[in-house]
Amino acid sequence: MTGPPQNPGLEATGPRRSADSTICPSCSAQVVAGLPFCPQCGKRVAQHPTGPACARCGTAVSENTKYCPACGLDLTGRVSQQRVSAERLAAGPASQFTLVLLDESGGVANRFPLPAGETTIGREGAALEFSEDVFMSPLHVKITARGEELRVRDLGSRNGTWLFIEQPHRLIDGDRILVGSQVLEYRRLGYPGPHPPDRDATRRMGSLVPSADIACVTQMRSDGSGRDVIHLSPGRNLRIGRDEGDYTFPYDPSMSGTHAEIRSEDADFVIADLGSRNGVAVSVRGEVPLRSGSRFLVGDKMLRVETT
Repeated sequence: MTGPPQNPGLEATGPRRSADSTICPSCSAQVVAGLPFCPQCGKRVAQHPTGPACARCGTAVSENTKYCPACGLDLTGRVSQQRVSAERLAAGPASQFTLVLLDESGGVANRFPLPAGETTIGREGAALEFSEDVFMSPLHVKITARGEELRVRDLGSRNGTWLFIEQPHRLIDGDRILVGSQVLEYRRLGYPGPHPPDRDATRRMGSLVPSADIACVTQMRSDGSGRDVIHLSPGRNLRIGRDEGDYTFPYDPSMSGTHAEIRSEDADFVIADLGSRNGVAVSVRGEVPLRSGSRFLVGDKMLRVETT
């Protein structure tokens, strides 16, 4: 089965280990043969046997290729060609907040002090522009700084804005979850009414436990259609990972072996990160507060909030 391309903004954790492997010279981890970078420490292991390779997904590329044909990464050596309107960002008094642009390894690529009031981020016509980010909508998201508060609101973008959770998040109907490269949609189903007895008193065959499913999680394709559907019932936990769990995605290199868990809590469900490398994010709905250290994904750009 061929899986979807790796999600932009996330780091590959590497596929499952096999006998055909080599040893990373930096951390001595086992690395699948052919991968240009170690999935544990991120250091280069070896040049791709057929020539240059994409630093994100390992796809072989030619010398003059500007963008990876598999994941879309800019291969020209630029972190980004963001264009910042100094007049817009400098208008009005400064706030205590700074947006930090993170690179592929999680390091700091750039810093953008935020003014008080509203700041838009997008591909075109925004105060903070990332003109070459094909995953970002022209006007994607709005950041509002008022006093000691910072809030984010998605502006109806095509791909949404994703806030990474720092503690278990209680799911509500319609929430979308980013686990590795997978977009999962959570839906409540409600409680079914009593089943009327059959006239002739013949018992039906089938499982009696669980007696009812009250929610479901659907894997979403890039065209917006649903694929696999996993049903949830009271008392059932759902563990998600690349190698282990109740719901596995062996083709997703940006997902950790055991990545996240949806837990049943009374009549509700919460999602928790199980110490994954890339974290778990929930789509921003309405206006959501941010704090120092909050990370969120806008298009292909990972941003972190810092306070001064």
